[in-house]
Amino acid sequence: MRNISIFSGKSHPLLTEKICKQLAIPVGKSTLSKFSNQETNIFINETVRDVDVYIVQSSCDNVNDHFIELLIMISACRTASARKITAVIPCFPYARQSENAFVQDEEVEPPKKTLPKPSKLSSVSFASDSKTAIDTDVPQAPSPISAHSKRTRISSISTSQPEIAVTTLTVTKPDNKKENGGYKTWSAKPGTLIANMLMAAGCDHVITMDLHDPQFQGYFDIPVDNLFSHPLIIKYIKDKIPNYQDGVIVSPDAGGAKRATLIADKLNMDFALIHKEKYHHGPRGSTMMLVGDVENKDCIIIDDMSDTADTVCSAANKLVEKGATSVVAIITHGILSGEALDRIEKSPLKEVIVSNTVPQEEHMKKCSKIRVMDVTIIFAEAIRRIHNGESVSFLQDIVPY
Repeated sequence: MRNISIFSGKSHPLLTEKICKQLAIPVGKSTLSKFSNQETNIFINETVRDVDVYIVQSSCDNVNDHFIELLIMISACRTASARKITAVIPCFPYARQSENAFVQDEEVEPPKKTLPKPSKLSSVSFASDSKTAIDTDVPQAPSPISAHSKRTRISSISTSQPEIAVTTLTVTKPDNKKENGGYKTWSAKPGTLIANMLMAAGCDHVITMDLHDPQFQGYFDIPVDNLFSHPLIIKYIKDKIPNYQDGVIVSPDAGGAKRATLIADKLNMDFALIHKEKYHHGPRGSTMMLVGDVENKDCIIIDDMSDTADTVCSAANKLVEKGATSVVAIITHGILSGEALDRIEKSPLKEVIVSNTVPQEEHMKKCSKIRVMDVTIIFAEAIRRIHNGESVSFLQDIVPY
C-alpha cells in the first residue's frame, strides 16, 4: 500500500502493531512523551506530506490524556500537510454521554417572592389547576407566576384591568407531584463537544466499533464508519461454544436487544431479554425481569460495553436463578475498571469473552475467566478498503475466517 502511514497513540500500541502486520506496512515513527507537569509532547518523526494518515487511539485507562494526545497528533499531521487524516478509535470516548439532557436528582428551593398583603378581596375565580385571588383595592404589582407553573390560568379580568394585582396559589395535584417546587439539575453531556474537537483538530474521517449510542455519528460533519463486531461474535460462538444451537442468546438490558436479536437470528437460536424496571418512590433502585425461557439451557449474554461489570454479573445471577445450566458473556468493549474483575471472578459466569479494542493483557492476568476475541482483521480490512476507495459496508455481512 502506497502513500499511507499508520501511527499509534499510547493507549493500545499492540493493536496498532497487529493492524500494520496484517497490512504489511511498518508502524509510523513518532515520539510521545510528557513534560514534568504532565503536558503531552509529541514529535512526528517521518514526513506525512500528501500522505493518508491513520492514527490508532482507543479509549481506556486515562481517557482524557489519550484523547488530548489524539487531538495533538491529528493537529501535528494536519500542520505537516497530510492529505487525509483518519482517527481509528476502536472504543470511542464519551459515547455513553452523547445527548444533552437533564435529570431531576435533587430539588433546590426557588427564591421566595414577597407579595403585597391584600386589604379586601372583591372576587375570587378558580382555574382547573390553580386558585386565583383578585384584589381590586391593591395597587398594581408584578405577577408572581413562576415559569414552572405551565398550567396556571388567569381570569380575563386580570388582563383587562392593569391596576388589579393577581395572587396565584398552586393547588396540589392528586399524584402529589410538585409543578414548581424545585429546579431541575442539568447533567452535562459532551457528545457534540467531542465531535467538534476532533473536527477542529483536523480530523477528516473516523473509524470506530460498536458505538454505545449510534446517534453519536450525527454529531459529526465528516464521515464516521461504525464497524460492527457481530461477524466476529458469530464466528467465536460457532468455533468455541459446543452445541450452541441449543442455547439462548440473552440481552442484559433493553438497549442491547437489537444487537442480540441480530446474532440470535443469524445463528437460529432462541432469544431472551432481561428488563430492568426502575422505581423512584422510596429508596431508589430497580427490579430485574426475565422475558424468555432459559431453564436447563446454556446462556450467552451479548453486550457492547462493560465497565464495572455490574450489569452483566446481575444478569448472570438472574439467569442462574431461573434455571440456566451455564452462562457466558461476550462483550465488545471490556473496559472492566474498578472492582469489575473481582465481581466477575465471584459471579456464576463461566467465561467472559471480550475484544481487544482496549488492552486486555492485565485483565487476563488478574481474572482467570477473561478470554480475548481479536478484532484486528476487521480494522485492517476497513483501513485497506477506505484507502483504496472500496465499500466498507461489505464488512458488516461477512464472517471473517
